[in-house]
Amino acid sequence: MFDILLTPGAWASLATLTVLEVVLGVDNLIFLSIIAGRLPKSQQKLGRRLGLLAAVVTRLGLLASAAWVVTLTDPVFTLEDFAVSWRDLLLMGGGLFLLAKSTLEIHESVEGEEEVQCGPVKVAKSALAMVVLQIAIIDIVFSFDSVMTAVGMSDHFEIMATAVVIAVIVMVFAAEPVSAFVEKHPTVKMLALSFLILIGVSLIADGLHFHIPKGYLYFAVAFSVGVEALNLWASRRRAERAARKE
Repeated sequence: MFDILLTPGAWASLATLTVLEVVLGVDNLIFLSIIAGRLPKSQQKLGRRLGLLAAVVTRLGLLASAAWVVTLTDPVFTLEDFAVSWRDLLLMGGGLFLLAKSTLEIHESVEGEEEVQCGPVKVAKSALAMVVLQIAIIDIVFSFDSVMTAVGMSDHFEIMATAVVIAVIVMVFAAEPVSAFVEKHPTVKMLALSFLILIGVSLIADGLHFHIPKGYLYFAVAFSVGVEALNLWASRRRAERAARKE
């Protein structure tokens, strides 16, 4: 079944597709890291692993039904001259979900939140289930974009499935350090939430047939990350100078 992977052309296609899958999975990883951070410390790793498991199951499931996924771009209904497909509805719904969730996370980070006293065991279980459910919902949206890219680049399920699995393995190893870094630096968390708002707007725009070139989004993200890296470096230097004076 996987003999196709032994040809040079397949390796080139696999490498290109894997890189694209990893890039497309970055926003998913950021969302997963922030949402899993809402769990108790003892459950955060489990929440991230369940979220990544949901990601690989969703992607492989959609890849296996690629012929059906392609039909989701067919119009479902038309409003005057504007044709609306299931893909459009999925992207707009996912974008609105990201906007709402990111805004709530920013509000709770800045304003704080009230602790609910309903028994630690019950709260922990409901929190874990809710976190996994939210990750699964947004996985569907991100997986759709990922799968459409894979289907457009390769005709072989073996290559697409291998690229998805490799990308998720990379995310498994990156999840822990990314989550730790985001939780350690509140400003990075706010920046990551701002990225999610940007991605949400992009999804809604795509659903409305207004395509925002990915290069613009990546430039905005890269520039913001560069500025924040300089801020963190300057902050660390100031702390080192203050420590030497003391």
